[in-house]
Amino acid sequence: MYVPSSGQLYLVLLWCSPQGKQFHADNLSSAHIYLRLQPNQSWDSLHKDLIDDCAQLTKANSIEGNKKDNVTIIYTPWSNLKKEGGMATGQVGFHDPRKTKKVLVTTRTNAVINRLEKTKTIRTADELQAAKESYLKEQRRLKRKEAEAKKKEDDQVLLARRLEKEEKERAWEDLRRTGEGKSNEEGFDEDDFM
Repeated sequence: MYVPSSGQLYLVLLWCSPQGKQFHADNLSSAHIYLRLQPNQSWDSLHKDLIDDCAQLTKANSIEGNKKDNVTIIYTPWSNLKKEGGMATGQVGFHDPRKTKKVLVTTRTNAVINRLEKTKTIRTADELQAAKESYLKEQRRLKRKEAEAKKKEDDQVLLARRLEKEEKERAWEDLRRTGEGKSNEEGFDEDDFM
């Protein structure tokens, strides 16, 4: 995915999906590559080839980094990115530096770059916003569905408990109606006690 104009970094940060990861060249001006993970995928379990592809793409889209060897690429969860008003265009910080990981790209691999360039799609900020809103809507729907299932399960448990309680009460009423039991008011016979 490609977002035109370097001034749209703020919009990309604003509308990027929460499960996304961001790659950029350390201490160099570079493109910020965003990787969107699958819903149940964690960033610790990313395949090395995928990380290498993103790192190559980041290096290739850096004016300085593309000409250099041994470029360090940093990647972190999207939620760890920090953008403050006083920062330059394209500059980002991190809420927690321990959540960042680094990968070293020794040289540019043209075969990887050419393969990735063939799959490039261009998205506007409006499309990113719509995609994020769609993702959040789906997340709310799933959460609501889980809450409804939990409520239904809780209702069934309460119903089972209530039926069990009513069954026990009916058993006592049946016992009283048959006349087998005696109450304390009817008298107490000490001979029956022992």
